[in-house]
Order: sequence, then C-alpha cells, then structure tokens
Amino acid sequence: MRDILDDLEAGKYLSDPDPVRRAQIQMKTHLPKRFYKTATVAPAEDGFAVHLDGKPVRTPGKALLALPTERAAALAAAEFAAQGETINPVTMPVMRLVNTAIDGVASDPQAVLEDILRFASADLLCYRADAPQGLVERQNQHWDPVIDWARATLGARFNLAQGIIHVEQPRETIAVLGVHLSQRADPLRLAAIHVMTSLTGSALLALAVDCGELDAEAAWSAGHVDEDWQIGQWGQDAEAVARRSARKRDMMAAAGLLEALRG
Repeated sequence: MRDILDDLEAGKYLSDPDPVRRAQIQMKTHLPKRFYKTATVAPAEDGFAVHLDGKPVRTPGKALLALPTERAAALAAAEFAAQGETINPVTMPVMRLVNTAIDGVASDPQAVLEDILRFASADLLCYRADAPQGLVERQNQHWDPVIDWARATLGARFNLAQGIIHVEQPRETIAVLGVHLSQRADPLRLAAIHVMTSLTGSALLALAVDCGELDAEAAWSAGHVDEDWQIGQWGQDAEAVARRSARKRDMMAAAGLLEALRG
C-alpha cells in the first residue's frame, strides 16, 4: 500500500521518501525548463482543472488534474505559477499530493484508510514519558485535549501507556475511527489525512485537523513535542533543520488542501 502513497510522479525527481534526500538527488538532476507563461484554473466536468497557457494539466497517470473546488485547484495552480526558470517538483507539495490521490489513492481508498487505522492502533499520543517532568507536562498539555476530543466527539477511547511498550487499543475504538474515516473516503481527503498522519505519527492529530479541532500549526507542534524537547536539550544540525522544514512544508500543504476542499 505504501507504494501508491509514495510520490507517484517520482521518476528521477522524487525518487526517495526523505525530503532532504530528494533534494540532494534533485541537485544532481537536470530540472525541466518552465515551458508555460500562465497557470490558471478553469471549470471542468469533475470540478476545476489546472491549465498551463490554456491547456489542461494531466497527472503522471494521464488523468485530468481536476479538483472539486476552485480554491483547491487554485492551490495547485499557484505552485505552477511560483516556479522560476525551471520546474522543481520538490517545491510543489500540493501538486504531488493531488497526483498521488488521483493516480494512486483513488484506485484503492480502503487500503489507505486501513493504513491510517494502523497508525491509530499505535498512536503517538498514547505513549507518554515518565520523566523528566518538563517533558511529561508538555506532552499532557498538547496531547490530553486531543485524547479528550476523540472520546467526547468521536466516541473513541484510547488506552495510554508510559514508555514504548505496545499498548493494545480497544477494537471498538479502531472500529469507530474506521466508520469516521469511511465518511471521508474521497481520495484527496484520505491522501491529505494520511500525509499528516505519517508526518506526525498520529492519526488523531490528523483527524483533529480535518475536523477543525486543531489548526495545522498546533498539530505540528503536538506531533513534535518529544523532538522539540530533545532539540532544547541538545540542539540540531543543519541537515535535521532542512529535513524538518521540508516535512513541515508537506504538512502545511496537506492541511491547506483539506481547508480548500471545504469550498
């Protein structure tokens, strides 16, 4: 399943799941020159299509790149418009996500849904530190409200544990989340939720963003409480900063697409 969730337009430009490694590969690869002057949005049978100089864009799988709302299509068009003399796919996270949804997720949305549920069965928010106290308090501050929201709003009760020993989640909880996700099973939405889930390690954070309970910045911070604590203690190197920046860009793109899909 993860194969279809990789960057489907990969080829020689996006051949590694790590964003920093992708950039390194790309630096050694000749990027295509920009061949168009304008990127616009036009009505299409399936919603709104992205046009370059009046011609519709197609996905790597040759499907029409069309989105259900004009706002969503405008996000992809803006990425094309922002390109310079060359076209850099690494800087086009919305386009990559849309291509993945149309060419990959649409062919098997149930498999993507189940992958999100696998994250939920070992959700980051369920594994708590027992020390130091500052980290414990920070986890509680960021994570407890989301756990409470899942119980009160979704009817999903999660078991918490200290440390990294696996804790089994109630089957009823995973089933409830499955029903919730099945109501959001359109490929674009599932793809965006999956991206946020994989980047934060938490299906609950992704679902909270999708439902409007958290904004993307709050979810990103919650998903990186442990990492931020370690950075505060030990700092981080330039490569780690670049990797995190690329991952956050993808996170914000997924959240922005979800918002745009609402109309």
